[in-house]
Amino acid sequence: MIPAELIGSIPRTPELLAELSDFENGRLDGAAFAEAQGRATRETIERLEATGSPVVTDGEQAKPSFLTYPVEGLSDLADDGVVIPFADGHTRQLPRLTSGPFRGLNNKVLSRFTAAERARIGAYSGPGADQDSAHSLDVDYAELLPRLFKLTVGDFYLQLASEPDRAHVLAAIAEQLRPGIRVFVGVTDPLDPRVETVQEVRDRVLEAARHIPLEQLGTCDDAGFAPFADDTSTSRDVALAKIRARVEGTALAVQELGA
Repeated sequence: MIPAELIGSIPRTPELLAELSDFENGRLDGAAFAEAQGRATRETIERLEATGSPVVTDGEQAKPSFLTYPVEGLSDLADDGVVIPFADGHTRQLPRLTSGPFRGLNNKVLSRFTAAERARIGAYSGPGADQDSAHSLDVDYAELLPRLFKLTVGDFYLQLASEPDRAHVLAAIAEQLRPGIRVFVGVTDPLDPRVETVQEVRDRVLEAARHIPLEQLGTCDDAGFAPFADDTSTSRDVALAKIRARVEGTALAVQELGA
């Protein structure tokens, strides 16, 4: 079958967002906040299971953002890092690493794993989906993929549903595709408030299957639905409905392909 997996974040529960505000403003202690994160995580897992998703995660309920949580609390960070401007005018500022090494970091980290372990690791690329806005949608995948596919991982997750010319991107993927990897293509768009139909998802999967061998194809959402904890631009209900459409649309495409 063609595997279908989600990308990271599910919008936090309204209760968790309120408790996050209380925690940040000193009105809630750490133990009570951890308990609130646990409740949100359990609810998220239950709702993901209800969509039929074959992969279930915590939806990043306990993480401040998809990007900064691995370095949260490190001593060699400064808060004056790169500012990322989004198309709608808002910005996000990243932390800055103050001590080396500074080159070849991705594959240096990946070299700690065995080849079998690296085959189970994935890398994601997309133009951003924070507050329903992108930061680099104008970057051509044809420029990125030769470098991206050099990463020594088994899976690649690529935003695709929101691309204005999906056929061009799929052709670029086919040209750069190497043996031993699987490419998960985005078939739902978190920037679009409309929930895709199962038939739309099916058609996007069938389109991708014309360029990517089935044994190397998977589906995903274009991005996480709330990459930063305070992002409320997409509701939990809409996010989970899109995930259900992805799961069911992928299954429908598999049925038609006889995979």
